[in-house]
Amino acid sequence: MLNDAKYIGLDVHQATISVVVLDGTGHLVMESVIETKAATILQLLHGLSGSLQVTFEEGTCAAWLHDLLRPHVAKVVVCDPRKNALLRAGNKNDRIDARKLADLLRSGLLSAVYHGENGVRTLKELARSYLTLTRDTTRVMNRLKALYRSWAIPCAGQKVYAPRYRNQWLAKITEGGVRRRAEFSYQQLDALRALRQHVRRDLLTESRKHSAMNLLRQIPSIGPIRAALLIALMQTPHRFRTKRQLWAYSGLALKTSTSGEYRFVEGQLKRSKKFLAIRGLNANHNHDLKNIFKGAATRAAAVPGPFQEFHAALVAKGMKPTMARLTLARKIAAITLIVWKKGVGFDAEHLKQQAA
Repeated sequence: MLNDAKYIGLDVHQATISVVVLDGTGHLVMESVIETKAATILQLLHGLSGSLQVTFEEGTCAAWLHDLLRPHVAKVVVCDPRKNALLRAGNKNDRIDARKLADLLRSGLLSAVYHGENGVRTLKELARSYLTLTRDTTRVMNRLKALYRSWAIPCAGQKVYAPRYRNQWLAKITEGGVRRRAEFSYQQLDALRALRQHVRRDLLTESRKHSAMNLLRQIPSIGPIRAALLIALMQTPHRFRTKRQLWAYSGLALKTSTSGEYRFVEGQLKRSKKFLAIRGLNANHNHDLKNIFKGAATRAAAVPGPFQEFHAALVAKGMKPTMARLTLARKIAAITLIVWKKGVGFDAEHLKQQAA
């Protein structure tokens, strides 16, 4: 029943949580400030009757709080803070934010962030560690080259990082303090590389426990690391109803803009023939997933196979190479969804079935 439902908005902070509970008609049932502890949160929920629906914003504690609340309430919505424009309007404090969250939940106006598939939690954490270490390694490598360039020492290529050439490169730095700084950067790089290799082995070992690994590996340019990261980041293909939803999540969807789409002609409503403006790709997306598909497209375009032929055909038709790679990335994403969702092996015919 509508009157039996309770809508709970939580404004979560490190030490406290502001709680607002609304009934089905939007009237305030209770508001409180509680400690951010599992026992305190559950005690509050057990004191409420009816069908409980809870919402809070994605943040540091979101995964922990989602797993804590899900067995005790009818629905948990972890909402995207970037889409909650109402929270930025008017006065702002914890109580007001919690009230607005509860009201948006009751109205069904929240955009949920996916929190599911506990079976891939270990793989997801290993993937996060691997991606973080990869970024840290790249950052240190960039710092090293920046150091050499700051002293007008050309350092193109990869030899500057290789241990066997390290003494030769360090000898080019005449200033003692700068050379010492470069040595510290090399030590940091060696430590990160060793740790990254260790996490990489654990990631691959864990990924073999998932049946989707063998399916995704059949797709050209999707190697073991990309397949493991896809499983960790997407978790399940069934969260994407169509390929366009996956494109939007991966930052491969075209952002369009138009206005005044309809007009009346002789009393009949007709669609206007206005030009649909393309504003580039959507900015709100999963950057790691976009890097995977773009990297796979770059690799596929350079290696003989059906994807390279597809890319070459697009370029031959007059498409710019950059747009051809984007189209190939969208194609790879669409095929990934087909193969994983249907549980079928890769077939070159997929290139014809799903137009990108």
